[in-house]
Amino acid sequence: MPFGDYKTGDFYDETFDADDRARAHTALLVQRLASMTHRELRERQGAAERALLTRGITFNVYGSDAGVEKIMPFDILPRVVSAAEWKTIERGLVQRVRALNAFIGDVYGPRKIIAAGIVPASIIDTATSFLPTCVGMTPPKGVWCHIVGTDLVRDRDGQIYVLEDNLRCPSGVSYVLENRQVMKRTFPQVFEQLRVRPVDNYAGKLLETLQHLSSVPLPTVVVLTPGVHNSAYFEHSFLAQQMGVELVEGRDLVVMDGRVHMRTTRGFQRVDVIYRRIDDTFLDPDVLRADSLLGVRGLIDVYRNGKVALANAPGTGVADDKVIYTYVPKMIEYYLGEKTILPNVPTFLCADDKDRAYVLDNLAKLVVKPANESGGYGLLIGPSASQAELDEFRTRILARPREYIAQPMLGLSRVPTIVDDAICGRHVDLRPYVLQGEDIYVLPGGLTRVALRDGSSIVNSSQGGGSKDTWVLADADRPSNGPKT
Repeated sequence: MPFGDYKTGDFYDETFDADDRARAHTALLVQRLASMTHRELRERQGAAERALLTRGITFNVYGSDAGVEKIMPFDILPRVVSAAEWKTIERGLVQRVRALNAFIGDVYGPRKIIAAGIVPASIIDTATSFLPTCVGMTPPKGVWCHIVGTDLVRDRDGQIYVLEDNLRCPSGVSYVLENRQVMKRTFPQVFEQLRVRPVDNYAGKLLETLQHLSSVPLPTVVVLTPGVHNSAYFEHSFLAQQMGVELVEGRDLVVMDGRVHMRTTRGFQRVDVIYRRIDDTFLDPDVLRADSLLGVRGLIDVYRNGKVALANAPGTGVADDKVIYTYVPKMIEYYLGEKTILPNVPTFLCADDKDRAYVLDNLAKLVVKPANESGGYGLLIGPSASQAELDEFRTRILARPREYIAQPMLGLSRVPTIVDDAICGRHVDLRPYVLQGEDIYVLPGGLTRVALRDGSSIVNSSQGGGSKDTWVLADADRPSNGPKT
């Protein structure tokens, strides 16, 4: 106990090697867990769940029949990342964010990458997330993507791939911070012994990133939320509270005298920086969606005139498009003159005649994704699809090839997870968070999402997934609470 008959199976296991022995960087954790009884482990799991519920760490699944808030399912067996491997991940994330920022500025500006024949103009102009309104704009300090959540996966052979980039309103970091608080109480001794790097300075780093966008001394920063019915509202309120700034809705803001102001009990107060957690098209009904009740009328004009900063900048969603994702390695080489550190998952573009023919001939072996869906929705998982589902996706691809990509079915890595009365391997991904302000800061670790259903590779909470704490270990010659990298 507690691992019993645990087997890694035909997958890369983050905790054990192929011979079922603890990896060097997980040995201490495994030793500590092995000394615990099953009852003790279950008691700690229950205590962690109660703590999360007490702290109000909940989410809503749209369309849920229950109609009530639930805690994000959480497993107390952590994922551990060695210091050496994290260095590579960190370098790869910094490289990717730099290239994506250059790309976004280019496609709304001179379009040099198109003129160079690297990315077709048709791919950009047909992206549903491309905002013509942003053409010619220059965001404060030249930064477009200030907060990025990049999803990483590991295949059977141990290679880490970038699955997708999230540059609009990446969510989930509040669970990282709250999970860590719970875990420090759950395993205090092993936490110290393993020298886990901290994550509790994220809110301070986020505030520094946002303040950097303004030229005003001590700028007023707010978090703009769609409201209490949004599934990530807990995170919006949590981050505002942690940063010590106001949480506002669109109705709380008004444009006057060429600036954005916030309604307060003492009158109007100027707002300098808005961390917006609403989608691009809802920001301003004057120039985007006319039916939006979530944004602020006149906001884009104020932004265009440099009188308010928005994070992330409007238009960043163009780099969220899964078709454009396939070109990121070429962006890195074009803008930075470097080879890609973290590769993409091999991807077939259905808009390409040769790729499309291959996809249609191999639908039953591939995962097909729509270019602009998220949350695990709209996927075709070929190996488990029915003939009717395969036929339906064949029709969809032929009707709108630009809107689909396909990838091989990866054997996602697994981590030991408490399931009922046993510890079983469950598939995981990892979403690290990157902040780009005066410099680029990568939060050590990120959100490990776990597919709790047996055999499932879909880790999204909306599809039955949960989360784990991610422990990045410090170098032997570096304090665990050292400075940012």
